[in-house]
Amino acid sequence: VQLAESGGGLVQPGGSLTLSCVNSGRTFESHYTGWFRRPPGKEREFVGVINFNGDWTSVSDSVKGRFTISRDHAANSVYLQMTMMKPEDTAVYYCAAGPLNGPEPYGYDYWGQGTQVTVSS
Repeated sequence: VQLAESGGGLVQPGGSLTLSCVNSGRTFESHYTGWFRRPPGKEREFVGVINFNGDWTSVSDSVKGRFTISRDHAANSVYLQMTMMKPEDTAVYYCAAGPLNGPEPYGYDYWGQGTQVTVSS
C-alpha cells in the first residue's frame, strides 16, 4: 500500500476543494481508508472514513454536512470533497489505510505524506 495525497492549496472561506488519495500499491478488501488532519499547533484529528466497497462512510461532527468521502476503484483513489470551508479547516490533510474504521490513528497502518490546505481570504 502506497498512498499519496494531492489537491491541497489555498481556498477562500465558503469555498470548496477536493483532495485525492491514490494508492499505487497493493489493495486490501478488508481495509478502510480514512482522512485525518493536523491543524497548526494542534494534534492530528479524525476527519472521516470510507469502507472498501464505498457504500459506507462516517465523518466527524466538525465536518458533517460539509465534507463527503467517496472512492473510485478504477482510479485506485479515495476523495475528500470539502465545501463551505472555514478558516478552522486549515491543516495538513492525510489519508490512511488500515483494518479499523475508528477515529484513532492506531487503526491505520499506511499513511500518505500529507497535503496542505489553507482557508483564508
